Amino acid sequence: MSSPRSSSVLAWPAAKPSRAGRPAATPANRTKLRRKLKENLTAYGLLCAALVVFALFSWYPIVRGVLLSFQQVDFVNAPTWVGFDNFAKLFDDPLFGVAWRNTLLFTGLALVFGFAVPFFTAVLLNELRHAKAFFRLAVYLPVMLPPVVTALMWKWFYDPGPGLFNSALGAVGLPGGQWLDSSTTAMLSLVFVSTWANMGSTTLIYLAALGTIPGELYEAAELDGAGLWKRLRHVTFPQTRFVLLVLLLLQIVATMQVFTEPYVMTGGGPDDSTVTVLLLLYRYAFVYNDFGAASAMSLLLFVALGVFSAWYVRLTRKADQS
Repeated sequence: MSSPRSSSVLAWPAAKPSRAGRPAATPANRTKLRRKLKENLTAYGLLCAALVVFALFSWYPIVRGVLLSFQQVDFVNAPTWVGFDNFAKLFDDPLFGVAWRNTLLFTGLALVFGFAVPFFTAVLLNELRHAKAFFRLAVYLPVMLPPVVTALMWKWFYDPGPGLFNSALGAVGLPGGQWLDSSTTAMLSLVFVSTWANMGSTTLIYLAALGTIPGELYEAAELDGAGLWKRLRHVTFPQTRFVLLVLLLLQIVATMQVFTEPYVMTGGGPDDSTVTVLLLLYRYAFVYNDFGAASAMSLLLFVALGVFSAWYVRLTRKADQS
């Protein structure tokens, strides 16, 4: 018969109670904790890499550009602090007001064509019963072309001599036009190029939004005798209102930064009728070698777009709440 002492020695040791009622740490729990910690460290490591990339290629250039706007910089001599002299130089430049006026004109014309045309194109494609994939591909193809290639192609289309448009008009006995050589038609011609080149992606976004509208709404509208326009007004527009508002803001911000079309096709002419803010900024930086004034102009554009975006978001938010 064993004594109490010997039985206590052979017995398994009792688990110590954990603090605050927590279960005792076991090898399985420790392994799970290490695996979870390793996963978190990997995720944070990838996040830190993304933050470093953003800091180097996005945030640092913004901060550096703000500093350059208050300096005299030509990247040859040492930069000197000049305060608001760069902004005063811009306001004294006669082309400064012309560039802003032309940019606002381009934005307004682009909203008339570039905002309405993709939406109604999406509505028409959505109504098709056959060859949907073909027409969607045809609409999206211009987006796949490099912007410079698109601009050079359309520059040949607009050529007053052997250009495609004047040749087609001459074939039917109509006089040709001075598309890019006239200050009255040059800006409108650039808007057509921008609309054609960029409408594909916007059209596909509208098509995706239209695909989320329940078909029962259109069926009920048709039963009530609603025509195409009434269905658009009472069903399509309300159901896609959020997408329309977001794309309107994005298009205004994008068209205010137009550069490729006037740079490649007109160079700002004729008679400075197509000089835009970014084209004038380019001239200050790479023609006049005045990077301080160019940075000041980019800062003004950044502030203008930021203020407009904040006002637009606040206005649409109030409209939604009301």
